[in-house]
Amino acid sequence: MTGRLVLAGTPIGDLGDASARLARVLGEADVVAAEDTRRLRRLTTELGIVVHGRVLSFFEGNERERTPELVAALLEGQTVVVVTDAGMPSVSDPGYRLVAAAIEAEIHVTAVPGPSAVLTALALSGLPVDRFTFEGFLPRKPGERTKRLQELAKEPRTMVFFEAPHRLAASLENMAEAFGADRRTAVCRELTKTYEEVKRGTAAELAEWAIDGVRGEITVVVAGADQTKILGPDELAAEVAADEEAGTPRKEAISDVAKRFGVPKRTVYDAVLAARHPGK
Repeated sequence: MTGRLVLAGTPIGDLGDASARLARVLGEADVVAAEDTRRLRRLTTELGIVVHGRVLSFFEGNERERTPELVAALLEGQTVVVVTDAGMPSVSDPGYRLVAAAIEAEIHVTAVPGPSAVLTALALSGLPVDRFTFEGFLPRKPGERTKRLQELAKEPRTMVFFEAPHRLAASLENMAEAFGADRRTAVCRELTKTYEEVKRGTAAELAEWAIDGVRGEITVVVAGADQTKILGPDELAAEVAADEEAGTPRKEAISDVAKRFGVPKRTVYDAVLAARHPGK
């Protein structure tokens, strides 16, 4: 018989959120693959859990190389438990490659559900939760980040992002530019920890708030685009033309229309260009 792969959720802050089942599977596992073995040791020590199996490091840098070794253990009938630093494995954390390889090898894969920063932030945001999309971390380079956000400008679902504290202000500013300054946004910091904070407002307001620096682990939740405000190219061009007739310079009019309807400036510019030169 083949073994069993278990994806085990760990607390994202408060250790009291650890389940009794998590303690049991860690104690019974033949192998525990941990993103950070030191954090695992602290977790098990504080919870009084004794791990009898082998403990192996399993992080982004060695996931590809470690996966065949773990699959081999599973094929030998061993139980392998995967834990990350916080939350559920595979969600912006190591685990996906191992799960895919285990499924390919017809190995049973199951989970010990646990806390999730994505779902916790979504629930606390005050934004619509009926449909949402998790976008993970935005690109680090400003140009790539701007491009990605422009691609999401018309996304109708609530969006959830992870972000590093030192990039938060820049990312929020980029969101205000790409989505519109008044797009509803929530920044969730240090969820379930002592200094938990949820800051709600518009993208522009939160970008200004974050300029002085924000510490801790950050999850950003952004409302989806209002479908009633998304205009076609002809309508966007007409809005710019109306602003120009009122005395606004074209460049400024394009920028204002982009912010007003939560679309990238490039989209508005292309609409104006197409209206001036139809058929090209």
